[in-house]
Amino acid sequence: MNTQKIGFIGGGNMASSLISGLIASGHAPEQIWVSDINADTLAALAAKLKVHTTSSNEDLVNAVEVVVLAVKPQTLREVVESLSATIRRKRLLVVSIAAGINQQSLSRWLGEETAIVRCMPNTPALVLTGATALHANANVSEIQRDLAENIMRAVGISLWVKDETDLDTVTAVSGSGPAYYFLLMEAMEKTAQELGLDERTARLLVQQTALGAAKIALESSESPMQLRQRVTSPGGTTEQAIAAFEQGGFAELVAKAVRAARSRSIEMSESMGKS
Repeated sequence: MNTQKIGFIGGGNMASSLISGLIASGHAPEQIWVSDINADTLAALAAKLKVHTTSSNEDLVNAVEVVVLAVKPQTLREVVESLSATIRRKRLLVVSIAAGINQQSLSRWLGEETAIVRCMPNTPALVLTGATALHANANVSEIQRDLAENIMRAVGISLWVKDETDLDTVTAVSGSGPAYYFLLMEAMEKTAQELGLDERTARLLVQQTALGAAKIALESSESPMQLRQRVTSPGGTTEQAIAAFEQGGFAELVAKAVRAARSRSIEMSESMGKS
């Protein structure tokens, strides 16, 4: 991958994290281009990461072999339609991390023959612990699939889904998922303070507990259910807490929330594709 020239249209937080991850994994900074409308953003990226920067999307597309679309979904159509002729002529791989823009819309704007990989990263990618799902259209070669996967793996794990519609479920699970954990952490922290702990102590205990639970889950071959059962002693405090969760319909509430997020993802995708 180090020989590939990669261009990022949009130099925001996600693009910056991807670039930092690529460089940390061995990709040469001089093989990376970034375009953005904000001169301060470009200056900061050039100073910090030593990459090529430009205010011209056209110049970027002419210089690279892979284009990563990292602009806001609302502006994506205008951006890509102005570049479609050059992208088709050069047969570039296009990797989109724009939420809610499906491949049908991208193909309509870029050309049906364009190789497109649509990605759904999440915000932990900003601290290099992201989870990204990818889907490729029929024009993407195996080499291009590997390239797209390696780009996204620079900020965490990367997984392929068979059907693009699965990305709506991914959005509901990992895309929106960090907020679900923050909500639980918020509630635990608040209750801990109500029970007498000071704010700093409550917050650190909740944060470290969340980190530890995630680390155990990642490093274990057991399912979350098995892990929960392992740490739930009969008649103990944890059993009482789990019983309270279950009596409150915790599992049903989580299912309702995830389904609601998925439904909204589908609605947004349909709406943005028409705009």
